[in-house]
Amino acid sequence: MSVCVYEKIDTMFSLDAFHKEYDTTASEVVISGRKFQVLLPKDLTGFINTQDVFHKFPLWAKIWPASWVLADYLAEIPVASSKKFLEIGAGTGLVSIVAAACGHNITLTESNPDALQFARANALVNGCPQLPIRELDWNRPQLKDTVDFIVGSEVTYKKEDLQPLLSLFERCLSPDGEVILAGEMRRVSKDIYQQLEAGFNIRVQKKILRSGGEEIAIFLIRMSRQR
Repeated sequence: MSVCVYEKIDTMFSLDAFHKEYDTTASEVVISGRKFQVLLPKDLTGFINTQDVFHKFPLWAKIWPASWVLADYLAEIPVASSKKFLEIGAGTGLVSIVAAACGHNITLTESNPDALQFARANALVNGCPQLPIRELDWNRPQLKDTVDFIVGSEVTYKKEDLQPLLSLFERCLSPDGEVILAGEMRRVSKDIYQQLEAGFNIRVQKKILRSGGEEIAIFLIRMSRQR
């Protein structure tokens, strides 16, 4: 079994310093009947490379519909404090914050330094100061232990993410663990899941979100290793 170790990060954080550095707007989200406040960047201009707009575009700087679905799912499942959850690609932190507020033992991870700052701020704003928040690079996943659940929303977005995800699942998911992902079913996503079928049993649930006459189909994917 692979042994991984978290990278050390700066744990000194204050909301005052955060608000001096970032211009924010707040969005209220209701998950499973509970209200959460999510701080988001007010303007994306400072996070975009104007020389190459599509390189590292700040996809983390919004609340994706898939995050609502995943957060709602975790809010409704039974809590077992002995079970360890790991969220990957957490963005500004909604999913992990909801899960932690509901009693799950979850660690929030993200690779973007600005997203990590927003996640830390949102954890404090929502009364989750003890939520572990870590930097994690999928290409070299460094975790102290394996976990029972790896969760994420909109993480099958690019075909080049397949191998890093496979490596992360192999190194960090316990033998009896489960991967729970949520997202829209784009062509790239479908291709990635088809390749994952070689090593995982995959179960799919389709959720329809409706807003202002618009429907968005979000797929909740649960994967466990084949035996």
